[in-house]
Amino acid sequence: MKKISNTFGLDVSAAKFLEYGSEAELLELIMAGGITVPYLHMGSGSNLLFTKDYEGTVLHSRITGIEVTAEDEDKVSVRVGAGVVWDDFAAYCVERNWYGAENLSLIPGEVGASAVQNIGAYGVEVKDLVSSVETMNIRGEKRVFRVDECSYVYRKSIFKLPEMKSVFVTYVNFCLSKKEHFTLDYGSIRNELMKYPVVDLRTLRRVIVEIRESKLPDPHILGNAGSFFMNPVVSRVKFEELQDKYPSIPHYDMDTDSVKIPAGWMIDQCGWKGKALGAAAVYDKQALVLVNLGGATGTDIVALSDAVRASVFEKFGIDIHPEVNFI
Repeated sequence: MKKISNTFGLDVSAAKFLEYGSEAELLELIMAGGITVPYLHMGSGSNLLFTKDYEGTVLHSRITGIEVTAEDEDKVSVRVGAGVVWDDFAAYCVERNWYGAENLSLIPGEVGASAVQNIGAYGVEVKDLVSSVETMNIRGEKRVFRVDECSYVYRKSIFKLPEMKSVFVTYVNFCLSKKEHFTLDYGSIRNELMKYPVVDLRTLRRVIVEIRESKLPDPHILGNAGSFFMNPVVSRVKFEELQDKYPSIPHYDMDTDSVKIPAGWMIDQCGWKGKALGAAAVYDKQALVLVNLGGATGTDIVALSDAVRASVFEKFGIDIHPEVNFI
């Protein structure tokens, strides 16, 4: 059994663990029959909750490299290996004055997983930057998915469908802007930027990092997977019913008919912030985060998740769903 790295700090193992550093190495593993059923392709384990040891093969990409494939006065296209650490790529873009990825700074995980999960933060989602996703399936067949074929919606993509389990992301192609453009009207970004005399990419990245570090625990110190729950989107009718009862309820208009409500606010209103069930707890600085206080198992965290969801449903009539994938 091989220990599986995961940001929850859970003591879990896999029957077999395989890494590959290129498409050729992945194809060789496939053709040699080295990938046995069941199998799981994962990045850094930053969005997974293992409820037990994995009795199968865990695959991990070590494909790296950032290559400029096209460039003009307005934009730049880059091809990035699935095994590149996402925040390293975000920093790489900022250093080169490429606009788009800065609001996604410090999100844990790797580039391949970013395209699968459609990561997002502070008004930006990775789908806004992706132009195409390169893949190889369990039969060794390559396919490039255009962004319009990825079925991107909030924290979802075609790659999360059960029938796509046999498709592995190898590279992600991004298009970044070379023209100054900032997304600032989300959370406390604009207020934090007022502390600085100049707004530029490096300053904005610094502010995003500071905000995230103030709200999210370092997984090396306190095991967690970042935001555990997705923010629910409800009908405007449902929102207005809640607003009558809770006038200060925070919200973000999605369109004329739907509204996004912060799950963390609802969890906090239910009194869960800082509370624990055994070795699993709701983080005392951000109710959207569940943490491993030390020695927690995956089932401990599931039990806490279920209790939190039940409280929110009882109080608000809304079923919040985990963003984290249970294995």
